[in-house]
Amino acid sequence: MPSYDDWRGQLTVGLSLVWFLKELRTGTQAEYFTHHQRIAEAIKGVDAQLRVGDPATARDRHKQAAAEREVELVDSGMVVGLGSGSTATFAVRRIGALVQKGVLRDLLGVPTSRATAQQARQLGIPLAESDWERPIDLTIDGADEVDPAYDLIKGAGGALLREKIVAQASRRYVVVVDDSKLSERLGTHAMLPVEALDFGWRAQARFLESLGAQVTRRTGVGGAAPSAADAGHLVLDCLFGPLAQPSALALTLATRAGIVEHGLFIGLATDVIVAGAGGVRHWTRA
Repeated sequence: MPSYDDWRGQLTVGLSLVWFLKELRTGTQAEYFTHHQRIAEAIKGVDAQLRVGDPATARDRHKQAAAEREVELVDSGMVVGLGSGSTATFAVRRIGALVQKGVLRDLLGVPTSRATAQQARQLGIPLAESDWERPIDLTIDGADEVDPAYDLIKGAGGALLREKIVAQASRRYVVVVDDSKLSERLGTHAMLPVEALDFGWRAQARFLESLGAQVTRRTGVGGAAPSAADAGHLVLDCLFGPLAQPSALALTLATRAGIVEHGLFIGLATDVIVAGAGGVRHWTRA
């Protein structure tokens, strides 16, 4: 019987071939890049259904190791932001286990996405979803890309608006990644998601193109319909390449009417926890 990794690899190759043949006829580099991100999201969904017990791959073992190190920062009585994405999922799972065992008590979670809220409810973590009276003591989150200044690209999962609201409201914002997410410049490996209103979205796409991006409106797997962000807006995936001045770009995007939010998280991370073959490293902003 094929192993989990064999089956997963065959599915990835199959999906890649389908979308490659489609884009070979009509696509752009940005669309092809977007389809690769879509493949990753599809595989994540399959992973969640197939994985039982310990993670099946080396990368997932790294993610779990980093997430468990991060959860050591959580204490009873805290208001904790519960992040989104594959790495943060391990952290939420660990927090849920500690809540169920009574190790963590009087905890209040603030989920950064609908998917995280669903996971937290299933694990019995008390939630404050729409508002919270006390400041968020600590948020545990993942990232799509991290640079040496601890600046991030986030939003591949479509929850960037809610993620940024929680990040900005947090006293301490801890990002956990595996070492494949590290790069010298943001944009080297990840596309930049931009959340936009449906009204006038083509004007926003032209504006983003004038800044040097190749822009693709995000669609669901298979490309049949637009894929909405968690907050219900459109997502425009922008292929900029390595960004020389991410802070300047973030400011430009923030001042544009019709752009609701963008995936540049500048100056927000206080800690970065990185796991790889060499172990777990914990970096703290000076």
